[in-house]
Amino acid sequence: MQTKAWIAAFRPRTLPLALSCIGMGAFLAASVGAFQWDIFLLCASTTILLQILSNLANDYGDSIHGADHDGRVGPSRAVQSGVISKESMKKALIVFVVLCLISGIWLLKVSLGGNLEAILFFFGLGILSILAAIAYTVGRKPYGYLGMGDFSVLVFFGIVGVLGSLYLFTQSISWDYLLPAMSCGFFSMGVLNINNIRDIESDRKAGKFSLPVRIGRDKAITYHWLLIMGGLASAIVFTIINYSALSQLLFLITIPFFLINGVSVAKKPSEELDPYLKQMALSTLLFVILFGVGILLP
Repeated sequence: MQTKAWIAAFRPRTLPLALSCIGMGAFLAASVGAFQWDIFLLCASTTILLQILSNLANDYGDSIHGADHDGRVGPSRAVQSGVISKESMKKALIVFVVLCLISGIWLLKVSLGGNLEAILFFFGLGILSILAAIAYTVGRKPYGYLGMGDFSVLVFFGIVGVLGSLYLFTQSISWDYLLPAMSCGFFSMGVLNINNIRDIESDRKAGKFSLPVRIGRDKAITYHWLLIMGGLASAIVFTIINYSALSQLLFLITIPFFLINGVSVAKKPSEELDPYLKQMALSTLLFVILFGVGILLP
């Protein structure tokens, strides 16, 4: 029972989304002949550990602040339901912080060698990532309760996730790579937005002022469409700038999946939105795979 409870608390369905930004960075690196399996696997390991840390912290923080309660629409959480105690969750948070540091430091040693300046910079980014994962719902003033979660997702699932991993492969970054990074960021924000639309009522009661709570459901749906269109537009502009072969348009195959998601989020009641978090996350991963394959094919 405990093993199943911990696996559920890890929220495995969120992991494909976490891997999307690393995958994008890896594909971009491969397109310039800089891909290395050891760096990719360590990037993936560090990212997965950070995502699990964030999920556990979210479970713990929302139970403390009251966002997880019996009237919540989404799936029940481990601490709120009592299957995992607060004390056990605190210990798990410490364990995953340590695991993130070990994996991250190993990654920097393998990818950056003796470049001390770069190591210190990325170590600082790693510490910020850990703090961001925890502070989203934990602490006296968690930023997720202030409506700043979307900005954090754009930064860490988009800009830092893609460009940071890309730099670890290539030791350089071109400005136009910001565009596919923004695609990953926008789509990841879309996943968070679905979650927050689903939880509008329970979040409002708990004093969690996510963006949909602040602007209302109708505007949050408009915002969702803007995120989808922004993600696709960023990829299209990048492709136009770097166009060389028809295969680069492979990612356009994912457009129907994003359109289905947008229409469903607009029409479905809150209690039926949960499957579309997974659908948006998997659509994002498929987008990254097709985008990456497209830039690698001749």
